[in-house]
Amino acid sequence: MKFTFNEKRDLFFAGVMISLAFAILLSGGLPGLKSPGFYVIFIIAFFTAGIGFLFHELMHKYIAQGYGLFAEFKAYYKTLWFAIFVSFFGFIIAAPGAVYIKGLITKEKNGKISVAGPATNLVLAVLFLALILLINPGEGILKEFLGFGLTINSLLAAFNMIPVIPFDGSKVIKWNKKVYWIALILAIGLFILSWIT
Repeated sequence: MKFTFNEKRDLFFAGVMISLAFAILLSGGLPGLKSPGFYVIFIIAFFTAGIGFLFHELMHKYIAQGYGLFAEFKAYYKTLWFAIFVSFFGFIIAAPGAVYIKGLITKEKNGKISVAGPATNLVLAVLFLALILLINPGEGILKEFLGFGLTINSLLAAFNMIPVIPFDGSKVIKWNKKVYWIALILAIGLFILSWIT
């Protein structure tokens, strides 16, 4: 994949900022920042939410470039700062950025590019679920790490399959309804499993 300097910068800061927002949320807001375990929580957030977000966007870019299209990620810094701000109050509204695509693109190509992001989160969610079942971590930080990885990646997949613009689901359902419903059902199913495993 080819990256511009601005794109590398945006991917780095978007990954760090969205991880920070989730770390603050998981820590219980402002009081949690003073906790000695905050740095551990940030690492957990980065390797679950942060990596899930980055891989999601990179897969959009990879598929688009595979079709010979120009594709560049751009961070939404205003919404990233807003995500950090609201995380202090116990919730997150996250729109870290998007991959902008230029070139001749068909409905099929657009659908495949769009489903690539949620599909990546589904793969990550399945990996976290497999580790939970294989390792059987019991209680503790490993259980929290794997459980959050499963929850956030299945949620990212389901959220992005909302069938309205600008979400990925709006382009996937226009291309192939069967693929859309399979992806959505898998995402919801994995999210439900994250609460019972």
